[in-house]
Amino acid sequence: MFPIRDSIPRVHKPWAVWSILLLNIAVFMLQQGMTEQMLVSFLHLYGVVPARFTSPEWALFAGYPRGGYIAFLTHMFIHGGWLHIIANMWTLWIFADNIEDVMGPVRFVLFYLACGLSATVVHILFNADSTIPVVGASGAIAGVMGAYLLLYPHAKVFTLIPVLFFPLFFELPAAIYLGIWFLTQFFSGVTSIVAPQQGGGIAWWAHLGGFAAGIVLLPYFRRNDRCYFCYRPDPARRTAVVEPPRRG
Repeated sequence: MFPIRDSIPRVHKPWAVWSILLLNIAVFMLQQGMTEQMLVSFLHLYGVVPARFTSPEWALFAGYPRGGYIAFLTHMFIHGGWLHIIANMWTLWIFADNIEDVMGPVRFVLFYLACGLSATVVHILFNADSTIPVVGASGAIAGVMGAYLLLYPHAKVFTLIPVLFFPLFFELPAAIYLGIWFLTQFFSGVTSIVAPQQGGGIAWWAHLGGFAAGIVLLPYFRRNDRCYFCYRPDPARRTAVVEPPRRG
């Protein structure tokens, strides 16, 4: 599945989302000017290599410098190829502006980084001995998607689903789209444990960790006075209320 657009309009200009997009693109273009050897060194130094932090003796033997914890931040802005960055940045563009609407730019940046960090920690828990660098914004973006599920389950996501060679388009409720996405990540994550060779080089558990972090952290970063079009349960009527837009 690939999201094309959603039905929730934004109210404020998403300055934080635009800044994150530009920073990711700038880093990716910097990577394009590197030689293969430079790129490999760059990915190992500024991506997160789990064994580097779980086995310090091995890391020193392998030639990693001491420390290197900045990688837990920098890895979110590094991508492994054109398809990787296009898919991540497009998904960020679809879902993140409405989350920034609810939080404001400063809170959104902190939320985004916290989700990315949580995603990486979960990945390390399931891949402690891995010597493969983890790079990409998908863990942080998964956190955005988790928050979106809570705030806008009633939204519609116009979705591309390729069937064989035929592109099919569907308008799915956000709760259905994100639920299918989550189940796909979960079963792929379980498969990566049972049959590691089937993992496809994707950090499935980082996606799941980021998604869960987005759900857990949302109440600490949201601002109710900016909750435009949000879904609010109304126990008295056993229904839900969708807030009208308010401009602050």
